[in-house]
Amino acid sequence: MRIVVKVGTSTLAHATGRLNIRHVEELVKVLSDLKNAGHEVILVSSGAIGMGVGKLNLPGRPADMPTKQAAAAVGQCELMYTYDKLFSQYNHTVAQILLTGEDVDQADRKQNFENTMARLLELGALPVINENDSIATDEIKVGDNDTLGAIVACAVEADLLVLLSDIEGLYTADPRKDPDARLIPVVEAVTPEIEALAGEKGSELAVGGMATKLRAAKLVTAAGCDMIITNGEHPERLYDIAEGRPVGTRFLGRRPTATQ
Repeated sequence: MRIVVKVGTSTLAHATGRLNIRHVEELVKVLSDLKNAGHEVILVSSGAIGMGVGKLNLPGRPADMPTKQAAAAVGQCELMYTYDKLFSQYNHTVAQILLTGEDVDQADRKQNFENTMARLLELGALPVINENDSIATDEIKVGDNDTLGAIVACAVEADLLVLLSDIEGLYTADPRKDPDARLIPVVEAVTPEIEALAGEKGSELAVGGMATKLRAAKLVTAAGCDMIITNGEHPERLYDIAEGRPVGTRFLGRRPTATQ
């Protein structure tokens, strides 16, 4: 399988912005094992701004664009240093790609991105992709890494997009507020009723929320790719996902119908 795994800031970092070593080490171990089993793995990683906040000892996520971009520049170095060091322990080579909205909106730049991705996978590298937050502004940014994960999954014709979040999946109500909320295991189509279930964003350092995940689901399922939302605290669940076991909420990609 060709799997795109998007990991959120809430999984990679503590509320302080400092690296969550246990989560990141376990995630890298599992992804390395999936590659060893023959799967193609692409990682879309949030966390640059959050980790920059921690490294610069800022009191919280900055509100102004220059400080956000400065934090991203510092945090991206730490992020890729960590991935390179950890994946190297399992003999896997990582490649960094930083994108803006223009890179996926303009046809020639998008083609260059797709060509690079295809060659990296042929060479056995593990691409690590993030938005280029140190230069992206409102005019040229993708906006969130759930959407970026969906764009990447469509560009590489992935079989599956997995969003590792701070929640188990899509619920009938907000499980943090409603004890009767039930996990929805399978979504066949992202209908207006499903979209109405989206709540507010989660942790302070994060950008997205359920609404961005549902937009991502609409993008990838329209391209025939399945998508799963599950809790990033348990990276070992990726084993179950790769083996087809039910985990979190699975959004079913639209399969082409047979024509005569």
